[in-house]
Amino acid sequence: MSNKYDVIVIGSGPAGYVAAIRAAQLGMNVACIEKWKDKAGKGVNGGTCLNVGCIPSKALLDSSYKYHEAHSNFKNHGISTGKVEIDVPAMIARKDKIVKQMAGGVSGLFKANKVTSLFGTGKLLANRKVQYVNLEGKEEVLEADNVILASGSIPIAIPVAPIDNDVIVDSTGALEFTEVPNRVGVIGAGVIGLELGSVWTRLGSKVVLLEAMETFLAIMDQQIAKEANKIYKKQGLDIRLGCRVTGSKVEVTKKGKEVVVTYTDKEGKEATETFDKLIVCVGRRPFTDGLLAEDSGVKLDERGSIYVNDLCSTSAPGVWAVGDVVRGPMLAHKGSEEGVMVAERIAGQKTVMNYDIVPNVIYTHPEIAAVGRTEEQIKADGEPYNVGTFPFLAIGRAVAADESDGMVKMIAHAETDRILGCHIVGPSAPDLVQQVAIAMEFGSSAEDIGMTVFGHPTYSEAVKEAALAVNGHAIHMPNKKRRK
Repeated sequence: MSNKYDVIVIGSGPAGYVAAIRAAQLGMNVACIEKWKDKAGKGVNGGTCLNVGCIPSKALLDSSYKYHEAHSNFKNHGISTGKVEIDVPAMIARKDKIVKQMAGGVSGLFKANKVTSLFGTGKLLANRKVQYVNLEGKEEVLEADNVILASGSIPIAIPVAPIDNDVIVDSTGALEFTEVPNRVGVIGAGVIGLELGSVWTRLGSKVVLLEAMETFLAIMDQQIAKEANKIYKKQGLDIRLGCRVTGSKVEVTKKGKEVVVTYTDKEGKEATETFDKLIVCVGRRPFTDGLLAEDSGVKLDERGSIYVNDLCSTSAPGVWAVGDVVRGPMLAHKGSEEGVMVAERIAGQKTVMNYDIVPNVIYTHPEIAAVGRTEEQIKADGEPYNVGTFPFLAIGRAVAADESDGMVKMIAHAETDRILGCHIVGPSAPDLVQQVAIAMEFGSSAEDIGMTVFGHPTYSEAVKEAALAVNGHAIHMPNKKRRK
């Protein structure tokens, strides 16, 4: 093994592996270090996203939704079945198979692009040297012209609910339940909490989400967030806002282990709830533990993220950082695009990334997706704007598919009609919002989308109608008066 490379990447999640592959495509000699191990102790690529994040959670979301459909919704379509049962170990095994397949895919791409895959830990030293310790504990110092830090993030732990990986778990542990708990508590009603809460609600658990903030999904457009909250409550999710957990206690009863959670509600009154499982989902933090030597020259900001400029360059020459470990939303696709940008910048290209058009998605059912600014942000910026909304209830394809909950919201500048944001809760929301992201990248107006021919019947017609509604031209619903 060589100890000198053009580029060394630390971390093979979506930001790291994409950076490594793109750098190799551009003719560089690249090594990528990954510390993740599978259940057998073998090194695997893919980082958190492929192993215990995006991919496995979506596998369980899809499995649980298929069960819910068969158990509760097939009869609406005239389909009769026998008794519908869930085999949780089989569902988890399917999830594990998908994870193995996807992680193996990254390894295959590394091989095809001649990226050297190294399993173990990497620590950045001074002058772009990296201390590499393999899985057997053997240490070696590697050198590179450029180093890309892509070490990702980990769940935030809270003292009032210490993780025991039995009754109290984090988002990783919530992917490994062997049976459906009767009562599930979730601390945090953000993206991860909602997705995991949805999985176990569909499978039959009574789920209570305790959220400290008094505003539901504060990061999202509030009209969409309120619409989503109504849908989730109808599905059985018990979302309690303004609740601060003050303690938890695991007890052994005749029924087995339980966890008693004490919290204060939004009125300041103390209350308790007893659960079979408690999932702690209060957010994630950048993972820099053991990553940086004192003389590495890399600075952290006040949030513990690696400080970078708009091009993801750190305070140390030739050292870059991408993905969850830097500022901005912790989104796999954001990190991937940063990885491409950095690889191309290293190669001498003038690539930049448009951070104003990064889609955000919550994979509940229906899904929530957004791109651009919320109405609240635009109003705070003082820009004149018009809004168009359109419900899926008025879309033939959605009604035929029994997927008519939700709406599309389009916001455009009142004077130029340029699209400023699009926010969707409803069927295929991530794919629909991507259409708008492409339009925004090319500076499109709401009128441009309204004049585009959309297939019929499709969910995407809701996007066209919302765009038409911006200027009071919607066809399939009465138009509201335009803002003055």
